Amino acid sequence: MTDNIIYTDEQGSEAWLAARKGVITGSRFKDCRDRLKNGHPSKKCLDYAKDVAREREGGEPMPVFTNGAMRIGTEQEPLARMIYERKTGNIVDEAGFITTHDRLFGVSVDGLVDDDGIIEIKTMVSSDTLFTAFVDGDISGYIDQCNGAMWLLGRKWVDLILWVHDLAAMKIIRINRDDDVINALESDLVEFERMVSRCQKQLADALKEAA
Repeated sequence: MTDNIIYTDEQGSEAWLAARKGVITGSRFKDCRDRLKNGHPSKKCLDYAKDVAREREGGEPMPVFTNGAMRIGTEQEPLARMIYERKTGNIVDEAGFITTHDRLFGVSVDGLVDDDGIIEIKTMVSSDTLFTAFVDGDISGYIDQCNGAMWLLGRKWVDLILWVHDLAAMKIIRINRDDDVINALESDLVEFERMVSRCQKQLADALKEAA
């Protein structure tokens, strides 16, 4: 995708929240595809569609919950980026929140490398995450976010950085662009966007009746 809009506001600021308002964001792409065994959208998927619809209809931006683990992740990001540069020799340019020109979809990536690369930093704060991703190698929870970033930014690879801050250990997993996988993701995200539009229309109709 091209013709993106870049927002450089500080993460968590009012301007940052405003930039994300009504946008389907990369960190939730996995939720957009969450389905029950019968193929119907899960409650997590439906709830997110309703949140986005409410924002698009003029509601306040949904509060972004921040816990201790997320704060540690944010604090550790600059150090992890520096260590990544030292280990790989890659120079990383920081990036803000990037949306499509129609502001339907957006991603916050942790850095851009040359013309083709992206980095995504995940700090292994919880031991569950440490053993799932770092020890067992199960990175399925991050794949949609990484592929979505390549889709929106037209890039060829993502280095997923698993950073264990308290043990000073880092794994770098290269995820190369697979257009078949990205096309499937795009199809599911477009279908989710239709769900958001349907929810928004239902809300708009209800608001008119209540006026």
